[in-house]
Parts: sequence; structure tokens; C-alpha cells
Amino acid sequence: MSSQSAVEYFIEDIEYHGRNERTAEFYRRVLTEFESFVDEEFGKSPTEVDYRDCMAYVHELRSTKGESTVATYASYLNRFYTYLESVGRHDENPMSLVIEEMDESIDTDPQRRDVSLPEMQEFVAGIRHPLHRAIVVTLLKTGIRSGELCNLDLRDVNLSGVETAREPRPALSGRPDSLYVPADHSYGERSGGEVRTASNKRKRSTTIPIDDELRRILVQWLAIRPDPVSETEPLFMGTVESWGDRLTPNVVHHIVEGHARDAGWYRTGGSAEENVTPHYFRHFFTTYLRDSIGDRGIVKYLRGDVGDDVIDTYTHDWGNRIRETYLDHIYTVTA
Repeated sequence: MSSQSAVEYFIEDIEYHGRNERTAEFYRRVLTEFESFVDEEFGKSPTEVDYRDCMAYVHELRSTKGESTVATYASYLNRFYTYLESVGRHDENPMSLVIEEMDESIDTDPQRRDVSLPEMQEFVAGIRHPLHRAIVVTLLKTGIRSGELCNLDLRDVNLSGVETAREPRPALSGRPDSLYVPADHSYGERSGGEVRTASNKRKRSTTIPIDDELRRILVQWLAIRPDPVSETEPLFMGTVESWGDRLTPNVVHHIVEGHARDAGWYRTGGSAEENVTPHYFRHFFTTYLRDSIGDRGIVKYLRGDVGDDVIDTYTHDWGNRIRETYLDHIYTVTA
């Protein structure tokens, strides 16, 4: 299979799996541009490149395109190399580390609004609605994305001393007070018996500790949680419109936006650096723990940004390394 046929075969595959013609054409344009670049610069085909070659291409893109476009191109390349790796055309995905480093550069952007821990505590104190409070505190204390929060099922939580309608996952056995974030939910695809409205974008499933503060807030939410419409027993559901339906990222964004506006942290037309959105809490979580823990590997594990080799290391010593370190350093956000 030549490099060109690898690209074309990939395009045919995504078309077969339901991607529309416009999306397939964009993939083709991005991959063709990338192919020309690595051929001219390094005399290589896309099936021969390594991490440095991919990083050089991203650097070249940044000289002519905006950051959001660069991120889009990178995500398309990452999908392409994930495919090549899965069919044995590449030993490993050279874009994995590139994406990881791009994520880090975004999360450490000095232009983002700088919210101190006391300011964040005051912000959380003003949230009285049990669902809204549970959403914001869960995002703040786990660093998960809004889509990942929406995809949480009741069985993805193990709270010591709390009986729920659904037994926790086997992956949570022996891990009380912990949260499981699967990597296998994809937008528009059926997972766990339900078509999902969001994707979980982490590389591997992750088990995140729950401290006493988050445990208390989740117990308060579960005490008033509506009966679910879905048999999958979502953890977070609507309490006004769409009563009992699984929350969607749009609903979570709307909830956070409302409270951020009240705090003066959100302006219509404001940039991602200015406005506090659900993703800001992931940035807050990452920045604080990265500075306080010092072990970047643990932070990457919690964020779901690491590959098999690193995640297996931390999973093996989860109780002593991840949980204890997390509990020693996680901040308090309520009075």
C-alpha cells in the first residue's frame, strides 16, 4: 500500500462510516497538504514520518493559520495516524505527543483570565442550586470535560456507604470514593445502550479520586436527583426542562455561563481567554495541580492525556501514588 493509497483508503473508510462528503473532502485537503510538506521538507511519505516531522508541520501551520485552525488540522492528522496504527501501517501514532503538548500550551496560556482560589471559592459559594453546584464542583475537582461529565452514568461513581440504583463498574471495585471516566463514548454512537450526545476525548479510561468535599456534594445531589428517563441511569440530569433526561454539553455550558455572568466572568462576544466556561475549570484544575504536585505524569493521568505506557504505570500503583497524592494536594472550593 503506497502512502497515497493509505490516505485514500482512510478517506474511503471514514465515508463508509458515515462521514459526509464535505468532511471527507476536508480530510483529503489536510492530508494532501501534509503529504506535500513532509515530501518537500524531509523526502518522506506520511507513513514514514515521526514526532519531530509532525511537530515541524504544526510549527509551519502556526506561521500562516490561526490557533483554532491549527488545532483542527492537528486533530485530523491525529485521527489519520490513529487509523494507520490500528491497521498496522504505523508502529505508533506520531501525533499523540504533539496533541499532548498542544493541550499543555493551551492550558498554560498566560492570557487566560487569572482566577485565584479564594475568588473561585467565593464563586462556588454563590451557587445554590444542587445540580449546578454539583456540576461546577465536579468539573473543578476532576478536570473532566463537559462532554465527559454528561456521559457519566450512575455506575461510574463509587461512593463509600452510599447505595445507588446501579452497582458501580467492576473497574471501581476496591476503589471507594472514586469516579470512572470511560474513553469509549463517541458522539452519535450507541454506548451502554444509549446514543451519546458527546464524546469522551481522553486516550484511556481513567479512575479519578473523590475527596470528602466532592463526595458530600454528590450525595446532596443524589438525594434530590430525578428518576431518569434513560435506563442507563445518567449521573446528571435535567431538573427543569427535559426533566430526567441526560444533560448535554450545551446545557452545562448554559448553566456555567449564567453563573459566570453573575460573577462578571463572562461577556457575550468575549474570547476564550476572557470568558469562564466549563473548559476553564479544566484549565484551573490543571494549572493548580501541576504547580502544587510537581509530578506532571500524575496530572496527565488525571486529565486522561497519557498513553498506555504511562497510564499502566500509574494504574498499577493507583492507591499509593494517584489517590494519596491527589488527596494531599486537591484544593477546597466550598466553605
